[in-house]
Amino acid sequence: MTPRIPVPLPHVRRRRTPTPPPPLPQRDGVDPVRVRLPADGPGATVREHLVLRLAAPSAVIDGMFDAGAIVDTTGTPVPPDTPYAPGLTVWFHRDMPEEPPVPFPLHVVHQDDHLVVADKPHFLATTPRGRHVRQTALARLRHELGLPHLTAAHRLDRLTAGLVLFTVRPEERGAYQTLFRDRRVHKEYEAVAPYDPALGLPRTIRSRIVKERGELTAKEADGAPNAETHVELLTHRADGLARYRLVPGTGQTHQLRVHMSALGVPILGDPLYPEVSAPVPAGDFRRPLQLLARELAFTDPVTGAERRFTSGRVLEAWTSYDTWAADQ
Repeated sequence: MTPRIPVPLPHVRRRRTPTPPPPLPQRDGVDPVRVRLPADGPGATVREHLVLRLAAPSAVIDGMFDAGAIVDTTGTPVPPDTPYAPGLTVWFHRDMPEEPPVPFPLHVVHQDDHLVVADKPHFLATTPRGRHVRQTALARLRHELGLPHLTAAHRLDRLTAGLVLFTVRPEERGAYQTLFRDRRVHKEYEAVAPYDPALGLPRTIRSRIVKERGELTAKEADGAPNAETHVELLTHRADGLARYRLVPGTGQTHQLRVHMSALGVPILGDPLYPEVSAPVPAGDFRRPLQLLARELAFTDPVTGAERRFTSGRVLEAWTSYDTWAADQ
């Protein structure tokens, strides 16, 4: 009898259980925080667990319980002495930090039933993270456009200006995120940096870039390349500055900044490359990084339309260097 050879089953991607809708409304375009108690978390009660887990004084957490600000999935306030139960989910709004307003406009270059494409200024974070919560492109757009379900399909560094794509419908977000994950979006950047006549351009740089958790900067390392950038010289002038077109083939953290620095022409205003400069005070918006996400182009995964968007911003160090470099 011929032995039966098992046929491998096709890989089936396990569906993730969707997160239930928040029982609390947004505040200034910012979602409430969701905390799910893990199987082996510390604490005998919900209060004890939150005190041990959250980076907030116990008096602040007690005040939130007293105010009924910590709720369950139905929106019912959770008593602080509720016994710890793995899988229990609570919601609350974080204590909003004081944030200096980013004094530059956020332009909407396109809006329809599926997409919002924004032209982000320098210094404005894309999404709430760390000490940047309300002063983010996502929070501003949700509030100004009245679109509470708006989400970001990708991110742009806080110091980089230019085009960011947001999705209007939650059920379509995955399709647009997949475009960026699978590198099916053509992206072009523009940068102002020193001019080096000995630098042979255009050229494509390929290297391995690594960024360790907790480190401010990324570094080039030995090994198989995981980062690719095409660099072209657009124009240069007598004061030693040049404009460059940068076309990334990959999306490693700080990739364009690392590659330009490695070429010996670091982007103007870069506080990390080639050397880390001293931190600037909050609210100091001088000398923005001269890097702009100039163009996005892709085939729309929902409508099938060919999309192409262009930033209307200019890099100030090129148009008015003295203004960009001024102390005030």
